[in-house]
Amino acid sequence: MNEHLLSIVLFTPLAGLLVLLFLPASNKNLIRLWANFSAIAGFLVSLPLVFRFDKSNGGFQYLERFDWIPTLGVKYAVGIDGISLLLVMLTTLTGVIAIFSSWKSIDEHVKEYYAMFLLQQTGMIGVFISLDFFLFYVFWEVVLVPMYFIIGVWGGPRKLYAAIKFFLYTLTGSVLMLLGILTLYFQHFTQRGFYTFEISELMKLNMPLHIEQWVFWAFFIGFAIKVPMFPFHTWLPDAHVEAPTAGSVILASVLLKMGTYGFIRFSLPLVPKASIEPWIVQVLAGLSIIGIIYGALVSLMQKDWKKLVAYSSVSHLGFCTLGIFSLNPNGIAGSVIQQINHGISTGMLFLIVGVVYERRHTREIKEYGGLAHVMPLYSIVFAFAMLSSAGMPLLNGFIGEFTILQGAFEANRAWAAFAVTGVVLGAAYLLWLYQRTMLGQVTNAKNLRLPDLSLREFLVFVPFIAWAIWIGVYPKPYFDVLEKPVAQLVERVRPGYFDRKPLADARGSVTATEPRPSGSGHSTEVAR
Repeated sequence: MNEHLLSIVLFTPLAGLLVLLFLPASNKNLIRLWANFSAIAGFLVSLPLVFRFDKSNGGFQYLERFDWIPTLGVKYAVGIDGISLLLVMLTTLTGVIAIFSSWKSIDEHVKEYYAMFLLQQTGMIGVFISLDFFLFYVFWEVVLVPMYFIIGVWGGPRKLYAAIKFFLYTLTGSVLMLLGILTLYFQHFTQRGFYTFEISELMKLNMPLHIEQWVFWAFFIGFAIKVPMFPFHTWLPDAHVEAPTAGSVILASVLLKMGTYGFIRFSLPLVPKASIEPWIVQVLAGLSIIGIIYGALVSLMQKDWKKLVAYSSVSHLGFCTLGIFSLNPNGIAGSVIQQINHGISTGMLFLIVGVVYERRHTREIKEYGGLAHVMPLYSIVFAFAMLSSAGMPLLNGFIGEFTILQGAFEANRAWAAFAVTGVVLGAAYLLWLYQRTMLGQVTNAKNLRLPDLSLREFLVFVPFIAWAIWIGVYPKPYFDVLEKPVAQLVERVRPGYFDRKPLADARGSVTATEPRPSGSGHSTEVAR
């Protein structure tokens, strides 16, 4: 069982999809029940990954490996470490919540709708467990198709525009990423004498700096569009606004993490010399900080409830990329935890918007006001989601942001100083949104008879609420799971990091005085 546990987790949603295809399209309730059962089964079979995971082992666990296309050097190779474990669990749980939240909101093409979600579950899990680049790329592209249809078929008035924009942006990034993968593929043949896409083999390459830089930027475009980093973010607000509620939840909670995961799993370890080039680090940290501040400021200006939450994702994910390119254990571990936190908090916020949209069919903030008098339970859940996203102590967002800022401060004090403004602005636009929609008197007569959260709607929020409290109150298990793989990643990019104590120069930049091993061509110096 343990030998094939990852494959069981990977293909359970796909098995559910195959059964779904044989169900009569006219029996919508049966389709809904089966889709929810398949999602819950996918989550339950993933739980043993947590219980059997060895925190003391920094390598990949639950490994499965066999030849798939031997003539091309393609293998079916899957495995997880602490980083991918957390993202896989986020995926399986969010899948349950997204599918359960769709029970009443989708009434047309129900069978096809749930089929797209189950296919997407398999694709997203595949991205996080693949240890072969060809396999990874297949799953990366598989995810693109169902999200295109979810937006384009079940979306809002401008759904076709948003779906095509999403597809073209991400496809462009994917093609450039493919060129980077092929560069590594042929470089490996030149140096080692055989073709392979396996990540562990490609990490043995020793490429000149200029080739590493080319590969780094090819990966960067693909991953930055998916995150999305500024200035590649323009597809995201349109996709979120037009997508159905469950589509926005899965897009924000999981799909965007494929980009940040790509930076951690592939960009840093496969091209370490390029990843630590001071000017590259400065550019990426600068783009992250711009994204943090820009996303928050634009959120303050929004009149559309859902678009405000969408732009908040640009800001929050700027923290995640800043943590990654701080290139130290606090920054990277904080980034992974904040990715989970963003999935929880922003997932809740999109569900919050979906609840009132189902009742009023408008997302204009000015249409609401005083809802706490009419929907008291709803206002309490909204307050929790808002405080979680704003980073209130003892809730999940605080842990991630604090750890990232700690890592950023270690790398460059100016980064931390600029980034912390995003925390302040984040609290501002979230409190502003809450005040305008929940507090005061009921300003619109149409809101006087709105029903409060039903039991089903409240149960949708319960897993996210419980997880947010757990991370906020007791984050130690998450840091324990991440400690070994993050340490290995930092040591890969900055050899000897743990053998010395970084010293801060007068400007606050961390400077390592020991040179890198021969062949790297430069000293280990970050953010000068």
